Amino acid sequence: MSLGLSAPEITREQPGPAGRPRYLLPVTTAVLSTLFFFLVHGHLIDDTYITLSYARNLAFHGTWGLLSDSVSNTATSPLNVLSLAALTFILRDAVSAAGVLYVGCQMLLVLALRRAGRSTGLPGWFPMLTIAALTVNPLLVSSIGLEVELGATALAWLLVFSIERRPFAFGLVAGAVALIRVDLLIFVAIIFLARKHFWLDARRSFQGAALVALPWFGFSWIVLGAAVPDTVIIKTLQGALRFWGEWQFGNGYRMYWGGMPLQTVLSFLPLGLAVLAGLWWVVLALRGNETSRRLLPFAVLAIAGAAYTLAYVQLKVPPYHWYYGPGIIAATVFGCAVVAGFAHRVQRIAGAVVIVALVGASVIAYAGAGLPRAFAPLTTNYTTSAQYAEIGREVGRLADGRTVASAGEIGVLAYNCDCTIIDVFSDRGRMPQAIADLEAHTGHLSRGLLRVNFAFFDYGLQPRKPELALIRKSGPPPPGYLGRWVISAPLYETTQLYLVPAE
Repeated sequence: MSLGLSAPEITREQPGPAGRPRYLLPVTTAVLSTLFFFLVHGHLIDDTYITLSYARNLAFHGTWGLLSDSVSNTATSPLNVLSLAALTFILRDAVSAAGVLYVGCQMLLVLALRRAGRSTGLPGWFPMLTIAALTVNPLLVSSIGLEVELGATALAWLLVFSIERRPFAFGLVAGAVALIRVDLLIFVAIIFLARKHFWLDARRSFQGAALVALPWFGFSWIVLGAAVPDTVIIKTLQGALRFWGEWQFGNGYRMYWGGMPLQTVLSFLPLGLAVLAGLWWVVLALRGNETSRRLLPFAVLAIAGAAYTLAYVQLKVPPYHWYYGPGIIAATVFGCAVVAGFAHRVQRIAGAVVIVALVGASVIAYAGAGLPRAFAPLTTNYTTSAQYAEIGREVGRLADGRTVASAGEIGVLAYNCDCTIIDVFSDRGRMPQAIADLEAHTGHLSRGLLRVNFAFFDYGLQPRKPELALIRKSGPPPPGYLGRWVISAPLYETTQLYLVPAE
């Protein structure tokens, strides 16, 4: 049933207040975001470097893969890789490309927030408050370089075009959302169905989405051997095999609390605040308050975020921190919209003070560990990206052309070692076994979908045989090791990483 979401009276962006140019907000956002990226780029997490390796290999070698000499399909976000590859080709550096894309997304995001705010009658400070709360959230800071920022931007514009009732533009953005993360289609479906008489212009929306998404999915299905990225299989299998032991998406916040309590509270607090904001919104709606009607689009976004989060809880996938990102983004935007939409000035001030205090606490907590930080605020990596980069260069020298098996984290090492380092993310010869393992843990319907997805996959691929291996080990060193490095991280005890001959 439709929730009656339709275009309000104000459907186009209006000129800003007198004396304040319209470009001031996006330009200010760009400048501050550039400075912020310079501050945080040293601790981009390991999975970010998987994406950057894909982008660099596509830009410089024309290869869709983690390694420059072989094709793989473990880039979760095709659009993120394609965008980064285009920028890398121009800038000749993938990290710089990540910075430019981040700044561009920040500008587009704040413009979407301003447009959505004006279309729903929110005050001019709504986008500034919201972008500040999103920017400094420790979990989102720890996800920079991944597709989280790009996804937030696309979802914001999806909301704008839903409010303005522009079905074809909505469809185009929906197609882009599918290419950012296919699971974000949960947001698309809920926002689409919440529109008043959504079926009247559904054809135009489907046309726009197909125009953007189908070419890539068709190419990926036939040429790459799978319509959706292999990471969908890998991460689902990790959940089925309890790869992280007792930890899964539903209780992962407790794991982060154990090693990084303050950053965990600051990351997830917007979810709790959104619940309170949601209760207040429901009270207003039951009273027939005009404010509740104006805030309906943001409530729909929050509902979509909750559905997305519950779906991940049900899947029981490992608690990779960026998986929580879309839910936190939706909660933050909704919470800020409710604060900005309060009818009474005192209530608005009180709500704004809470959010500003959260922003301030996040900034202080980030800087509290010293600047520049060695680790991202939330991380499950075994050591810093800087040390991984150093280890990668040494591994490349010691390997001298030999194939190296990873010790579970491959992104920064592969980016820096100039060698062949393999695991299931880089060696597609390991996928047939992963597919078979997942089929053994799923029902008939899931097995059928897997077979359709891999209809053009080459099951004859053989895994590469490693000549060397990286292993993490405490205690006495293994015999015949070629290299040794002491590593530590917030969630792990100090241990050693060894380069040894492969068994």
